Amino acid sequence: MVAVRAGVAVDQVKNVIIWGNHSNTQYPDVAHAHIAKDGARVAVEEAIKDEAYLHGEFIKAVALRGAAIIAARKLSSAMSAAKAVVDHVRDWHFGTRSGEFVSMAVVTDAHAAAAYGVPEGLCFSLPLSIKDNGHYEVVTGLPISDFARGKLDATVAELEEEKAEAFAHIEYLAAAKKAEVSA
Repeated sequence: MVAVRAGVAVDQVKNVIIWGNHSNTQYPDVAHAHIAKDGARVAVEEAIKDEAYLHGEFIKAVALRGAAIIAARKLSSAMSAAKAVVDHVRDWHFGTRSGEFVSMAVVTDAHAAAAYGVPEGLCFSLPLSIKDNGHYEVVTGLPISDFARGKLDATVAELEEEKAEAFAHIEYLAAAKKAEVSA
């Protein structure tokens, strides 16, 4: 979407971050992204020059992309997910170039928590640099605007709620199994 809007090929857009969960609270963030255009590196926000679009329609369209694919194709969005897996494996295998990063969901640790205020133990999409040996590091030090903080907090809240529901279900099943064994 950024590439089309800026009039460049997709591979000319770098460092767009997808923060959070694969749901309608995911946050596509272009604040740290750039475009290679006419031999120059241009910030996405400067190239597109439409904050209302980037903070509104763009975010909504990305969040609802899966449903839009299903509606347009009248088929599953599985091929889109499969393409994402292939891209992730490629990036994981070959690594990222210096100064570039990709977004991948990882289980957050203290490092990620300290960097972006995301609690430990969530499967959360973050900006990562990947070394050619497959090891990744969370990219830290990226400033987070108040707008972005609100978006990150919303996706964190959703994931914490889902995590709590999952653990409650596990506890319920464990108690049921224990009762079954005791009987």
